[in-house]
Amino acid sequence: MEQVVTGAAVTLKDVAAASGVSLSTASRALDDRGTPTRSAAALHVRKVAEELGYRRNSFASNLRRGQTRTLGVLVPRLSDTVMALMFEELERAASARGYFAMVATSGDDPEDERQAAETLLDRNVDGLILATARTEDGLPKYLRESRIAHALVLRTDGVSPSSIGDDEVGGYLAVRHLVDLGHRDVAVVTGPSFTSTGIARLAGARRALEEAGIQSPEEWLIAAGYGIESGYSAGRALLERGTRKPSAVFAANDNLAMGVIAAAQHSGISVGEELALVGYNDIPMSALLPTPLTSVRVPLDQIASNAIDLIVNQGKEPQIRKSMPSLMPRASSGVPRSADN
Repeated sequence: MEQVVTGAAVTLKDVAAASGVSLSTASRALDDRGTPTRSAAALHVRKVAEELGYRRNSFASNLRRGQTRTLGVLVPRLSDTVMALMFEELERAASARGYFAMVATSGDDPEDERQAAETLLDRNVDGLILATARTEDGLPKYLRESRIAHALVLRTDGVSPSSIGDDEVGGYLAVRHLVDLGHRDVAVVTGPSFTSTGIARLAGARRALEEAGIQSPEEWLIAAGYGIESGYSAGRALLERGTRKPSAVFAANDNLAMGVIAAAQHSGISVGEELALVGYNDIPMSALLPTPLTSVRVPLDQIASNAIDLIVNQGKEPQIRKSMPSLMPRASSGVPRSADN
């Protein structure tokens, strides 16, 4: 090698000089956007670059082309297992397509959501992925009107590009399972009424009840938050008040189901024996509980992959893409009930 570069960071110009090629030749040899050329000159340039410790500044290169190859992901909170798992899947899917994903949290407040989105946009992200959408959310509308590439995941406003699970099918599967086990006294604890997930899972649950000719009391259809505490409060309301109590509960996420489990234990009720319970999302903890939780599994990897495709191919993909959930039966839903139960 004719030239050794020391001290300051190695530049493309240094690599070209050390390789004995033009700057444009060195640039083409080190361009990682497509299939790398295998010519002798390109292989030589890459070998020299490695020996010099050259690192291509992808950010600066993309910025010159008006891109950063970075996507912003907005979630309510990372303490929520589903949201943390969703971000991990989005990060993997983005990386596979040559993008870097960064995350911001917003809580459930629309103004905080807007500020978090602005923070990500200030970092010149190429697009936004939102796991925060409400049914009447102004942020997706703003992004559409501003022609900012974006996609919604897990939740949808019904208009913006969205990658979601088929929540109505999932709610139906959960309650149909309980009905097929012989339960007629079925309660449903859904998520917030401002989320598409809460609305659709309740709609699926109602359809399964109606098909079976079951009319649960309205006070057994509870809209709650998605946290364990909300499940605990809902569980106590169902299991400790009134003379008639449900024999089965569908909780519209696994955190709610764990709250119901805690409420049942507080009331001396055995889940899986005296009370059948089905959750939703099938987080890793579900199968490891003392009484493993029956849950509706959502293909987060597929949802993430579809979301990245919606961003990369903005306007060229079907605008709302649904992934099919599946039921994972375990001990918490118990065994078929006899006719006299």
